[in-house]
Amino acid sequence: MKGRLKDKVAIVTGAGRGIGRAEALLLASEGAAVLVNDLGANADGVSSSHDPADQVVDEIRSAGGRAAANYSSVASLIEGQAMVQAALDHFGGLDIVVNNAGITRHKMIFEMTEEEWDQVIDVDLKGHFTVTRAAAPLLRRQRSGRIINTSSDAGLGTVGASNYSAAKEGIIGLTRSLALEMGRYGVTVNAIRPWAATRLSLTDKVDWSVAILAGLGKTRIAEGLSRLETFDSQSVASLVAWLCTEAAANVNGRTFLVAGPTVALFSEPEPMQTLQSAQNQWTLEALIQAMPAVTGKLINLAAQTRQNNEQRPDQQ
Repeated sequence: MKGRLKDKVAIVTGAGRGIGRAEALLLASEGAAVLVNDLGANADGVSSSHDPADQVVDEIRSAGGRAAANYSSVASLIEGQAMVQAALDHFGGLDIVVNNAGITRHKMIFEMTEEEWDQVIDVDLKGHFTVTRAAAPLLRRQRSGRIINTSSDAGLGTVGASNYSAAKEGIIGLTRSLALEMGRYGVTVNAIRPWAATRLSLTDKVDWSVAILAGLGKTRIAEGLSRLETFDSQSVASLVAWLCTEAAANVNGRTFLVAGPTVALFSEPEPMQTLQSAQNQWTLEALIQAMPAVTGKLINLAAQTRQNNEQRPDQQ
């Protein structure tokens, strides 16, 4: 136990496997008491089991740390409130919330059902709201705390997972807003876009996605996917733990990429080019004349590439 987070209490959602497990173990090794939340569901959110959370708790306790298991669903505000209460009951406080729980339901938009859309949004995006909403009043009162949200490069655009992409980029907007709301109370809120080999990321659709994204000009994401198996969860956990320390006290509302040996700070979006009308408003006729100066060099790569028509893996 290294003690850089001694006397802190953390909730880590989806902590039974993969990235969440690595985060829970590292936070505990640094002295934090950890509520290990995991519903124990499959990658698509189906079924449940206490085993994943229990096993992580056993690992932490065997190493001399403090931990308790929690099996609540992050898709429910009531269960999010119960999760925060469990941290208070077990450890007497709360300082850190790591929103990590997520599921995937891969489908092209013209095949996706309403249920498949709602399930991913409920867990991946709403799940960030439910736990944060429950924790925010407490963190505000104590004028301190850390919230780390888990986004994805999928939010920058992917193929066959619009539900997941929408949820993950929604997390970025949520993070920025929470940082403004909570930062004045000494609570920092940041987001990560992690790359790691987990049961959610290593699927039979990875090779297909690499080819499609490369053809669409998304070379950075395509190259990252092609190297996914080489990235473990340790770097992700280390960045999350760093964001929980005093060293990151002034870091708020930011988004980081973490992939194996690479950590990168994303820039905040800014307009690329701006047009100003000589009048108080734009007319359609004026935009037809002026917009080519802004959009004239843009290319619809998706319409040009034939790779969109390649045979894709069965999505049943």
